[in-house]
Amino acid sequence: MNRLDPAALGRSLDDVLAAAELMIRDVPEAEMDVLAPDGSGRLRDIAFRLFRLGLGYADGMDVARLSDDWRHETAPDDLRDGASVARYAALVRGRLAGWFEGASPREFTRTIATPDGPRSGRDVLERVCAEAGTQLACLRAARERIGQAS
Repeated sequence: MNRLDPAALGRSLDDVLAAAELMIRDVPEAEMDVLAPDGSGRLRDIAFRLFRLGLGYADGMDVARLSDDWRHETAPDDLRDGASVARYAALVRGRLAGWFEGASPREFTRTIATPDGPRSGRDVLERVCAEAGTQLACLRAARERIGQAS
């Protein structure tokens, strides 16, 4: 199996976050509390958790421990509409870009504590990318529920 290198995985993660940022930007406040068809929560919470996942990766790599607390978080009250969530997304993407810019190859071989046990930084990144893709699909389904095709 041919695995992507960490730089390619980082670009893939940013691509997912960029797609989600664009997808959520124009959603009005009145539609942000619509529930996803799969029961994963309100549209604004799904989007927020996707961006928290990205931020959690950088923070987790810094402290060698990745938490899955993001799965249970809800969007703060000040993230009421798509534009405010998109601004948060831009901040997360900037943080991740800076992290990847400064990361040495050694970062991806370090052992990181995860809820599933110790993993290499590279394996953690691969899992985060896969989870981000799943979250993007949930976001897309929630948008479709409010009649906004992506």
